[in-house]
Amino acid sequence: MSSSNSVTVQILDKEYSIICPQEERSNLVSAARYLDGKMREIRSTGKVIGADRIAVMAALNITHDLLHRQERPDVQASATTREQVRDLLERVDLVLASDSDASKADS
Repeated sequence: MSSSNSVTVQILDKEYSIICPQEERSNLVSAARYLDGKMREIRSTGKVIGADRIAVMAALNITHDLLHRQERPDVQASATTREQVRDLLERVDLVLASDSDASKADS
């Protein structure tokens, strides 16, 4: 991908570098900000401890919101949104997995 760049986003005070096509950069940054906000909301309740658990709860909340929005008649837009959310969740999973592997290597 010759038009790809690495984008650094910050989620829960951690930096993540993600390879992203230039034309998707602003969407990725917006998604990261949204996710960071959701994760901070969950963390602030004090009911969920640990970044992995907070990330899962945020993903569930975001997915729940998305599924309720899909009930609207605009099917094509919701299918596109669903694909974008799926892609972002895969990216988050990859970053969390690599972060977990790095933490284990440091031990």
